[in-house]
Amino acid sequence: MAASILREMSEIAVGARPGAAVHHGLLRLGADIFPCALGRSGITSCKREGDGATPRGCFRLLEVLYRADRLRRPRTRLPCRAIRPADGWCDAPGDRNYNRPVPLPYAASHERLWRDDGLYDLLVVLDCNIRPRVHGAGSAIFLHVARPGLAPTEGCVALPRPRLERLLERLGPGSALMIG
Repeated sequence: MAASILREMSEIAVGARPGAAVHHGLLRLGADIFPCALGRSGITSCKREGDGATPRGCFRLLEVLYRADRLRRPRTRLPCRAIRPADGWCDAPGDRNYNRPVPLPYAASHERLWRDDGLYDLLVVLDCNIRPRVHGAGSAIFLHVARPGLAPTEGCVALPRPRLERLLERLGPGSALMIG
């Protein structure tokens, strides 16, 4: 009984919101259900770099990254570290560091993690296309802070920051995000 309750509390389910635009989703943890943002192309089983889709699958939560200049260290049992201004994430399919963190400046195409818009003030790295890594099968798939109005993402799952902070309090090693 206790093991099933613990498993229920560490598995997050994300799916499309019935009757809504493809980028509107629902996130469930235990008995709690919250609206969330998905990729502009909805959920896909065949993720490709730049398609704007959120990948279907079950992904472990690897690490929490946060902007220490904007918020305190999140309360979570997941591994956690502060983002630095020179932190990036490579999204160039032909690069040897594709879908890996990289130091900036970086010659190949990349995302800057230290953003002005607040979307990456708090984010969780998912093990999407990490091991094995397939070049061109999607990069930088995170659980992160949502834009106002839960506007679509580029393929990530996003929540309002207060909701994401509360969610992280309930998660730890072994937690997974099931999309689809």
